[in-house]
Amino acid sequence: MTTTETGDISRFAAEKVLQAAVAKSEEIGVKMNISVVDNGANLVGFLRMDGAWLGSVDIAMKKAKTAIFFQMNTEVVGSLSQPGGDLFNIEHSNNGLITFPGGIPLCGANGALAGGVGVSGSSVVNDKIVAEAALKAFQDL
Repeated sequence: MTTTETGDISRFAAEKVLQAAVAKSEEIGVKMNISVVDNGANLVGFLRMDGAWLGSVDIAMKKAKTAIFFQMNTEVVGSLSQPGGDLFNIEHSNNGLITFPGGIPLCGANGALAGGVGVSGSSVVNDKIVAEAALKAFQDL
């Protein structure tokens, strides 16, 4: 089951998302911190790969939180938060947000939002690649 009776990502689905993110991380040779949150930005699952940067733990969790709070990829939030943008300085709200790639809302095949995933530990390009693999795994459940 991918979601609970409330529509939030289930423990089972969170475990599959984490497994897919780890597999993609290993495939591209990086060590990541991976966070999965429900629709309320509550932590459902977290995994720190052996040797992943400790400083990226908080970043991964904030990427997932940002993705679910704004129901869009953190990369998009970042583009809107540049000087002169509609969301300029938004990263200072909500006890800190992350506005660069690696956070993605988790929407099922039916389009319903179930949670978010945040990945940090490498370049933002690699963070995004791993987060996208996590999303695909969720959608394939």
